[in-house]
Amino acid sequence: MNIEAPPRINMYEAMFLLPQSATGNLQDAADHIKQILDRSGTEIISFRKWDERRLAYEIKGNKRGVYFLVYFKADATKLDAINRDIRLSEQILRAMITRAEHLPQDVIDAAEGRKELEEEIKARAAQGPGTTESTGRTARVEKRTDSDDAAVDMADSDSDSDDDSDSDD
Repeated sequence: MNIEAPPRINMYEAMFLLPQSATGNLQDAADHIKQILDRSGTEIISFRKWDERRLAYEIKGNKRGVYFLVYFKADATKLDAINRDIRLSEQILRAMITRAEHLPQDVIDAAEGRKELEEEIKARAAQGPGTTESTGRTARVEKRTDSDDAAVDMADSDSDSDDDSDSDD
């Protein structure tokens, strides 16, 4: 007689990091993450774009990234399959999945951002490529040169030398 134990369904919190190029088509990025989770039979509770930030260090040549925050319920035995699919994905730079049993439902509900994500996807599609997220205007990039840095360094060293001369009095 073989008695099978019922599956252990747990609540999880996942943070996915995708390259900044994913902001060009947020719908595809969101669909890719959902596809990975759906393949393992998860129940997505909350899904939203969390933030777009400069990375502390380059990851696969990317200096900026887009974070997605997802709360989902899944069988604990399916996590290995989810992590394997994440590692095999070329679109996902990093991901972290933790148990979220400690989070109250109101925190999870507050993280719900599907409507905001859908609105942002529509707004970006209407704006077209080469525009910024908040203003809709074309982004302008300032380029700093080595001479700018040298001027700042020289100004710093001049103020340091003035301090040294005052201390000798």
